[in-house]
Amino acid sequence: MSVQEYLNKHSLSRRLEDAVNAAVRAKTADPVLFISHHMKKAVQSVITKVKARQILDSRGVPTVEVDLHTNKGVFRASVPSGNSTGMYEAVELRDGDKGVYLGNGVAKAVKNINDKISEALIGMDPTLQLQVDQAMIDLDKTEKKGELGANAILAVSIAACRAGAAEKEIPLYKHIADLSGKTSPTLPVPAFTVISGGKHAGSNLAIQEIMVLPIGASKFEEALRMGTETYHHLKAVITEKSGAHNCNVGEDGGYAPNISSFREALDLVKEAISRTGYNEKIKIALDVAATNFCIGKRYDLDFQSPQKSGQNFKSAEDMIELYKELCSEYPIVSIEDPFDKEDWEHIKNISSLGICQVVGDDLLMSNAKRIEKAINESACNALLLKVNQVGTVSEVIEVVKQAKEAHWGVVTSHRCGETVDSFIADLSVGLASGVIKSGAPCRGERLEKYNQLLRIEEELGDQAVYAGEDWRQ
Repeated sequence: MSVQEYLNKHSLSRRLEDAVNAAVRAKTADPVLFISHHMKKAVQSVITKVKARQILDSRGVPTVEVDLHTNKGVFRASVPSGNSTGMYEAVELRDGDKGVYLGNGVAKAVKNINDKISEALIGMDPTLQLQVDQAMIDLDKTEKKGELGANAILAVSIAACRAGAAEKEIPLYKHIADLSGKTSPTLPVPAFTVISGGKHAGSNLAIQEIMVLPIGASKFEEALRMGTETYHHLKAVITEKSGAHNCNVGEDGGYAPNISSFREALDLVKEAISRTGYNEKIKIALDVAATNFCIGKRYDLDFQSPQKSGQNFKSAEDMIELYKELCSEYPIVSIEDPFDKEDWEHIKNISSLGICQVVGDDLLMSNAKRIEKAINESACNALLLKVNQVGTVSEVIEVVKQAKEAHWGVVTSHRCGETVDSFIADLSVGLASGVIKSGAPCRGERLEKYNQLLRIEEELGDQAVYAGEDWRQ
């Protein structure tokens, strides 16, 4: 297209004249800058280029980063990855060449963006998120995005979401709220990982995470302070009891003391909370990740201790009794994946007891069909939302609607392999998810999400609403 054809197509000659007249009327001190801004608003934003590259996540494992160009700017996104992947989630495309990054390279996904997705999206309006996402889904043609790679598609989807917000000249969380039909963005309760175990750490603790939730805070800024102070008090408690060498951290920043007892770990956290003085304002949540230590129909609580493994098996009925006891002894309000991902019977049993929120992670894998089954069977009452298990922003919005319509809680979650992309912070506010799980108040890739929530609360000012006691609504 020639310059004259472009000018004619977008009626730029007339719009330039309008901009000059507007500058004269405004008596601006910098007419060139004024005209530039005026022209940017006058021309609709379209995607002009999509460029991807391979970067490393917080574990040193390759992942995808995208720069999406429009005629209004450049918008960047990068995607996280988990330690394990399930058969029901969107497919993460890896190269498989064991001689390069041990097979974890993402050159194929990057090439798919640069050669296929970019061409398909050029000229599209980034404010039309559903159309952008659908174009990539149609290009992929597989149920789980295995052709182009969910890591490729999601990176572009998030970047397009940022571009759409910029075109509308509104914050990202507000744009997400608009896309979902929400009218009241809400700051989530942060679920801070304070003790890491299971596959996230090298300790003997079978349970994957113990978290603290400052539901009694009056605003997010206060919640961040309460959680951080608890984290630092916990370090002192662990040091006093077993030495500073037990204060190493797991992949998501939680301390990894060399203990195996659930109660011993919870006692450490309870003591740390006590030392803060916040007491009833802070509750506890568990991510058991029981699939990792389920062998047949029994649970090996010493699976992290090779010399002891096989000596401390529990039946599902034993585990229910253990959870009942723990919920009565400690201020536990939420348990994630208390049983194996296919043990629907016992997950339904513990949910029916009403002793705490029961969150489905491995059980659901953010999969709409699994969520529907869980709703119909009353198998759990909360969704752990992992965006990379879904694959596009539009589909993420739909699974959250599905969960909310069933009166479930929603926990927006990070992944073990994170980047400094803060998208899930805006997502949790825009979708009013109630809780965000982004690891410990430690490590830059975790803190970036919490710090973005601080910025959002500051921006909202008097209009800011913190989920607090209403974290499940």
